[in-house]
Amino acid sequence: MADMRPVDPNLVPKLKLKGGEKMPMIGMGTFGSDRYDAAQVAGAVRGAARAGYRLFDCASVYGNEALIGPVFAEIMGEGVSRDELFITSKVWNDMHGPGQAIASCEQTLRDLRLDYVDLFFVHWPFPNFHPKGAAPDYHNPDSRPFIIQEFMGVWQQLQTLKARGLTRHIGVSNMTIPKMELFLKECGEPPAAVEMEMHPCFQQEELLRYMVGHGIAPIGFCPLGSPERPERDVTPGDVSDMEHPVVQAIAAAHGVHPALVCLKWAVQRGHAAIPFSVRPEEYISNLRAVTEDPLTDQEMRAIKAVESGCRLVKGQVFLWGEHKDWRLLWDEDGAIAGW
Repeated sequence: MADMRPVDPNLVPKLKLKGGEKMPMIGMGTFGSDRYDAAQVAGAVRGAARAGYRLFDCASVYGNEALIGPVFAEIMGEGVSRDELFITSKVWNDMHGPGQAIASCEQTLRDLRLDYVDLFFVHWPFPNFHPKGAAPDYHNPDSRPFIIQEFMGVWQQLQTLKARGLTRHIGVSNMTIPKMELFLKECGEPPAAVEMEMHPCFQQEELLRYMVGHGIAPIGFCPLGSPERPERDVTPGDVSDMEHPVVQAIAAAHGVHPALVCLKWAVQRGHAAIPFSVRPEEYISNLRAVTEDPLTDQEMRAIKAVESGCRLVKGQVFLWGEHKDWRLLWDEDGAIAGW
């Protein structure tokens, strides 16, 4: 039976950001809108906060910030101070125009009932977007490739948000090394953090080293292999991290669910993880897992060999023109596609 006692937040490992501030290395994701309604997600946030979570990863596109906001107010009313919480959000792709990223953050703050967020991300590095519930073959005729001048326009708005005190840190997400190389030459203020897909079967070792080498704190999404991801992101040949024999063998040795092995690996590897669940027994176990019974060096080496190059969030709905190959979004040949 799962241990349902709250976890002391002080026991949760921390990741250092530029400037010395620390953030928890495990948080509660809130992207569940394809399978759970906003009230269910907000309820999970309430339960997670009471269980000891202090990092919460939000985004405007998830469609649930307006219900999560009252939960934050409730939790702070119960005695959790604002500075104990580390709350992130993101500007969606349809708000990249002049002044729109600022307006997006202002709306997020109204919805979340906060004076500031701790970290505000550019969700994707281009203005391509899809409607909620888009089919895998959805194609927006206005989509286009990464354009550094447009991206810098968004980034400058995030810098303004930080200068105004509406966010304490700014970050990027779903980037590649070629895009980062160009961006870091232009950005003025580099990002404090990056969100990138990372799990045992998709470790992104080169990109992780690049980010850490530039002082950018890494946060891994889909840390469990996202078994409940939207159907549009499920393709033949996808590998299940939690069903991998190595992960299952290590889980058996520790007497835990394979999901907890994935989270222990992430934190011990040095990046934060933001799993999502609406089930108390799962999200409490996720939090507790990173505070006890670490993996051995041998087990960490064994998981390193699990790498399968299996990207789960492929982003094919963001392709432009007549392109059909989602790999173009990720610059796999070392150059920015579309240039």
